[in-house]
Parts: sequence; structure tokens; C-alpha cells
Amino acid sequence: MGNDDETLFSDEEGEEVIKDGEAAGEEGEDGFAKLAKMGPVVWNDKPFPEALSLEASNQDKVEHRVMMSHPSNIRNIAVIAHVDHGKTTLTDSLVARAGLLNERTTGNARCMDTRADEQERGITIKSTGITLYFEVKKREEALRKPYLINLVDSPGHVDFSSEVTAALRITDGALVVVDCIDSICCQTETVLRQALKERVKPILFMNKMDRIIFEKCLGAEDIYQSLSKTVENINVIISTYQDPALPDLQVSMEACNVGMGSALQGWAFTLEPFASVLAAKFGLDFETMKTCLWGNNFYSSSKKIWVKEKGTNCHRGFCKFVLEPVIKVCKAGMENDWPVLDKMLGSLELKISKDDRELVGKALTKKIMRLWLNAADALLAMICAHLPSPAEAQRYRMETLYEGPMGDECSRAIRACDPDGPVMMFVSKMVPAPDGNRFYAFGRVFSGSIATGQSVRIQGSRYTPEKNIDVSERKIQRVVLMMGSKVESVESVPAGNLCALVGLDKSILKTATISTCKTAYNIVPMQYQVAPVVQVSVRPKQLSDLPKMIEALKRLSKSDPLLEVIFSESGEHVIAASGELHLQVALHDLETEYFNGPVIAGEPVVSYRETVQGETAVPCLSKSPNKHNRLYMTAQPLGDELADAIDAGDIPMQGDVKPRIKALVTKHGWDKTAAIKLWCFGPEETGANAMVEQTVGVQIVLEIKPHVASGFQWATKTGPMAEEPMRGIRFNLTDAHLHTDAIHRGAGQLMGCTRRALFSSVLSSEPRLQEPMFRADIQVPSDCSNTIFSVLAPRRGTVISEERKDGTPLVDLICHLPVAESFGFVTSLRAATSGRAFANLTFSHWAMLPGDPLVPGKVADIVKACRVRKGLKPEAPPLSEYLDKL
Repeated sequence: MGNDDETLFSDEEGEEVIKDGEAAGEEGEDGFAKLAKMGPVVWNDKPFPEALSLEASNQDKVEHRVMMSHPSNIRNIAVIAHVDHGKTTLTDSLVARAGLLNERTTGNARCMDTRADEQERGITIKSTGITLYFEVKKREEALRKPYLINLVDSPGHVDFSSEVTAALRITDGALVVVDCIDSICCQTETVLRQALKERVKPILFMNKMDRIIFEKCLGAEDIYQSLSKTVENINVIISTYQDPALPDLQVSMEACNVGMGSALQGWAFTLEPFASVLAAKFGLDFETMKTCLWGNNFYSSSKKIWVKEKGTNCHRGFCKFVLEPVIKVCKAGMENDWPVLDKMLGSLELKISKDDRELVGKALTKKIMRLWLNAADALLAMICAHLPSPAEAQRYRMETLYEGPMGDECSRAIRACDPDGPVMMFVSKMVPAPDGNRFYAFGRVFSGSIATGQSVRIQGSRYTPEKNIDVSERKIQRVVLMMGSKVESVESVPAGNLCALVGLDKSILKTATISTCKTAYNIVPMQYQVAPVVQVSVRPKQLSDLPKMIEALKRLSKSDPLLEVIFSESGEHVIAASGELHLQVALHDLETEYFNGPVIAGEPVVSYRETVQGETAVPCLSKSPNKHNRLYMTAQPLGDELADAIDAGDIPMQGDVKPRIKALVTKHGWDKTAAIKLWCFGPEETGANAMVEQTVGVQIVLEIKPHVASGFQWATKTGPMAEEPMRGIRFNLTDAHLHTDAIHRGAGQLMGCTRRALFSSVLSSEPRLQEPMFRADIQVPSDCSNTIFSVLAPRRGTVISEERKDGTPLVDLICHLPVAESFGFVTSLRAATSGRAFANLTFSHWAMLPGDPLVPGKVADIVKACRVRKGLKPEAPPLSEYLDKL
């Protein structure tokens, strides 16, 4: 580091802050060389295959299996972010470092995008898992320490957020990727909120530093302010949604759980390597040095001291000793400034080949920055040091994972991550095999060990030990590890690991709990952040292919956690998805993967919800077919706040009843007696409708509870007006006259009777329809903002907030848009603004449609259209069809 121009770590006056040999502790070793040797991770060099390959060697398989039995050295992580923020590109660096990808293709291969349409569209559609083995040497340790990282790359588009939910359920840590330029976007907040709800610990990576340096041409101070604001906003989200039972999960640069860099160019860093070098120079301990390199800590070049306030010849530590060296090297590479680069390479003891010296511009910068600050080093340092192992995470996650008593055998085994306990595995999604006919049951082993040939119990979502329904027993044909687009067979997998099972797909619809214990309860079902509100009917081009298409639809439904396939009594076959893109992908998969032929799709339609806005004045009577049983029912609004809480899974019916009773009484104003006598939610036992028993003096009312509950589930799934699901209704069983002989009050007598009583109470309580609403996050230049209003107005859209983005000419608009009006909205928006506006649509809430569905008008027309589409009579049935007389 001879003259001032060649000095990267220097002050403005030209005095070198780190001189040759001064920071190294060895003669002739300069600061860059020390930086290279004292980085957070030193790797055992392995030859990289010349082409993309996801096949592990036999030795790797042995290492994988040995590591599976050491849960403290395992990390289960999900990569989450907003769409196009660089998750999959960043993952390439980790896969390449594990030796499964040619390092030359890192950043461009996107090897975790295993589908052809993912590569074509440039977005991730399905979450994909891979198991990576590393040997790590930490800065303070002399011996290598092996780690097994089970990584799941998840989509960023809101239409596929159910894949994010499935990924977060089986992982313990989340690598949150944020674009340095776009900063926090709506889906960033959504996926981070999902992670915190699952008690998944986050770390942060700020991506696209190359763009902020070269495209935005920002100075070091401006870059610092942008990065600081991003970290602050992430912490605001964490503090807002963090589970109060957990310790502080906030991220910070000083803790080195925040990284930054360029996923495309394959370089990244935290404060750790820089603090390692500078601590020796300034005579400070490592922890103190890290704090000096972030926040309002300034170095006085004239006084040679650190101060808290900026003054003359004072420079922010992060800008001076971190950003400026990085910017200097990047710009020297772009300008092919070989005198500076040769000096840097020499001081770092880095060598590049003659062929690499022929590189210019971005290619040269990419090569040198990877040699200096390889992204895999920074990422693995954060993952291994700051994300929990399964042994640690399951101690605090168990309470929110297990439906059963907290002290039973299975809960203790999950908490301890016990490989010798009863098997408890949660299957979060079904992954289609290459032939499209079979599926891998992909999930997480929370306790016990699962092995090939083992007999296990498959417990569906409706199973409890008391009911003993929705359960079957099967033998596992094969246990495999997911390796991107391929799989690797293993004999067994112990607790704390991710794996997939072969041979259980015919017994699992979408998700399931796998166990060997007959008294085991289920793992809590996943709660999705979106709803399948966009529907389309499909039929084969040739009528003779109908049976084949029905089987294809069943396989399609199994392949997606959220997608719904509805087979109506009228013969209509409907696919329900969360948005237009989700629907397009589902139809593409149906034609190319499962049906292998053309299908005819109808126009997209919207799913509505039936509700009430008044209370039943007089209890509605319904008689059983044998006339020996009478039920009296009333209906009233449940309340939007409680309905949203039920939809979000905040008030589950399973588990301990005390928290549910407390929440209903204290937060939602219920009478304690009513809260205690709450029988169930519905439809599907998780919907936002409630059945409450309020009879007085009926001795045998509990004996009819199963039949009434089944009738309630049936009725709330297909309401009386348009056979749409009900939502936001509380039903009260006020009285019951029952036959004394149980044979005369069975399911056949009471289920239909209950359904009629519920329908009549709805029609007597000011029935209404609810429509789904999207939240539209629109980013547009300020001179085009008025155009947005002209596009929204004809579609019944409303602007909720408008905020100018600091330092840019952009305006962020938050709008509400009816889903029924959203088809083609993005295309219209781009056309109106000449492609300058970007919109992201996410499901927001259910909104009441003004007007009585039973009185001629716009809402009645919607009911009529729904009924005609389903093959029903055009007019909604009158109250007299369901209400019986005394």
C-alpha cells in the first residue's frame, strides 16, 4: 500500500489508517491479507463440477447422514422476500459453495427454479428444498465445524404466498432479502409477518448493492442512510408482529445478523471481517470495533479518536472504513484500473488467471469482489451464528405447533427434538414426482426417527384421538432428501431434519401429521395469508375425456397447498386460486403436467360470502323428517374483528379451551357462558362462523352435539342464497325438543333439520353478501399519479393512502380494489401510464355489498348469476322453504 491513491483504508488527508504489517501481527502481512485470513469463514476447497449438477457423491451422502444425528449443527432456513428482490439468485451462492453448482454460473443459473416456467418468467412459483453440507472454521475456533443446512427457497409473488407458509412451518430461521433500492415492499412485510407468527427467527440481507453504486451513483453517506432506514423499518415490523413470549428478535449491523451485497455478482459482507482488521489497528476489542462501524460513530482524522458527533475532519465509521473501500474496488473494476486492482490483489494474496485478466467492466468487478468478499462466506456466517438449531428452536416453537396437551409424551419429544421418541412429522406440501402421477410428502421430522419400511399413522386435519376419524395406517416405501429438482434416498431421518416420504400420497390430500403414537394429537394446521377467491370452471375439449380430467384435477389440487378444486352437484368443475397469476399457472399445470391435453376454461369469477347484518327476532323452527325433534335457531352478526381473528387462526378450537374463552370474553365482549358453550367454528371447523348452544333445561342436548355440528359444517359451506360459504355469523341454538329414544334422533334426522334451521335464521336476519377486496400497492412517478385515479374509479377502487418516497420522484399509493373488478387491472394500469406504474395485488378483507340480495337490484343479480352458473334455479329460495310452522 505504497502511495495514497492505492490506499483503500485511508483518511481524506491521505494518511494511511492501516499500514503494511501494522494490523496483521506479522511482519510483511498487510490489512487486506489479514482481512482475507480473519474472515468469518474459511472453507475446505472442493472441486466444483463444470456443469450444473445436483447429485451428491457417496462421501457427501455419508456426511449428510452423520450430520442428521447432530441437531445442534443443523440449520433449517427459508429464504423469503418480495418478488424480484433476488432470493433465488442469492441461493446460487450457497449451492455453489456446497459444490453442487459450477461457481462460474452463480447468479445466473437460478438452480432452485426447477420448473421451465419459473426460468421463463424469472420468478419462483413453487418452494423448493435442498440439503447442503458445509465444513466451517469460525474466526475464534481452530477446528473445522460441520453444518447441515436444509434450505427452502420460497416464492415472492403474493399469489404463491401459500408456498411461503408451507416453507416457514418446517423451518426455524428466515433469511429476509430486501432490495436496497425498492426497500421494504408490501410482500416483504407479509412474509416477515408470517415468519414471526410461526416463531421463525429472521436475519436480513440487503441485496443489489451493485445497482445502488453504479446505477444510482449514490455517495457513501447516502447509501448509509438508505441502508439504515431499511434496517429500522424491518425492526418496526418485527416489533409490531413479534410473539411477546419470545426474546427480542430485532436485527442490527453490530450483531452481524445483517448482511449486504450483490446476489447477481456473488459478493456480500457483514461488519465482521472489517471489524476483525480494524480492531488491531485501533487497539479495540472486536465487539467494540463493531459498534464503531455503525450508527453515529465518527472517526476524527486530525485527533485520531472516535467521537459521537460529526465535526471537521470527522467521518462516519461505516462510510469511511466499509463503504468507501467497497465502492473504490467496484469502480476500479468497472474502469479496468489495473494499478489499483493489482495492488489490492497483491495485498490480499489473491490470484486471478490470465483468462480472468482479460475480463472487463462488470465481469471483472464480479470476479474480484467474489475473491474478496464471497457471498457464501457472509451468508453462512450469519446462518450458522444467528439462526437457531432445531434443538434450540423446538423448545419455544412447540407451544404453537402441537394441538395436544403440553405435558404428554409427544409434546415432550417435540420440545426435546428427541430422535428416540415417538415419530411426529408434519407434511407441509406434496411435491409432484417427475412423472406427475405420484407425489413426495415433503415435511419436517419434529421427533422420533422416520425410516424406509416403517409403518406410520397418517392423521388428517379432522383427526383427534377422541374422534379417531380421518386417520389411516401405511408403510413408507422410501425416505428421500429433496435436492432441488432431484432426490437422494436415505435409510432413515432423525428429528430436526427435512425429508420427503414416498408411498403415502394416496392417503394425504394436502397436509398431514405423521406419527407412530396412537395418543398423538395433530401438528397445528397452517393458516394462509391469502384466500382462493378467484374461480374458473373447466371442462375437457372432448367429453369422453371427463373421467381423465377429474383425476387430473385431483392431482392438481394435491400439488398446491392453497388451490381448491370444487366438484359441484351440477357437474361443474371449478378451480379456485388466490389471483390471476395463480390461476394461469394452475391451468398451465393442468394441461401440461396432469391432464396432458387441452381444456376449455370459462371466464374468471369471484367467490362471495353470505352473511347477516341483523338479528333474528323470533327463533326459527325446524322439524326433523320424523317430526319427533324440533330445533330453534337464531342468527346474529359475529363481528368483523372476531371473524378476522378466526380466519387468522388466533382463536383455534383445538387445544386448551381457557385461552379461547378468555379471548372471546375480554377481547370480543362475549358472555362467559356463551364462550364456554361454543360448540364449533365452520365451515371446515376453521371458518369464521360460530355455533353456540344456549338452551335451558334440555338434559340430553349434548348427545345431539355431533349431529348438529355436522349439519352446521354442511350449511355454512353452502349458504341458502347462492350456495356460497357463510362468513361472520353467530348461530344460537336457543331450544330443542328431542325424542327420548336415541334411535329417533340420529344423524339422518338432525343434520338436515339443523341445516334448515340455520338457513331460515339467516334469511330472517337481514341477509347480505360480502365480496373479497384486494389491497393494491401501486408505485408510480408523481406526474402520473392522477392517472391512477382514472383507472381506479370505473372499477370501484378507492385510494387509502398516498405517500411520496423520500429521495425519489415516486409516489406509493395504497388502494382497495374489489376482486371482481381486478381482472385486467394491471394491464390497464400499465397501458394508462405507459408502463411506468407497478402494482401488487394482495387479498385484504371481505367487504359488505350494499343492498338486499333478496330484493331486485345489483346484489340480487350477482346472486342470480351465481345460481345459474351452478345449475340452480335462478331465483333465491324464499324463507317459507326452510321455516317450519308449529
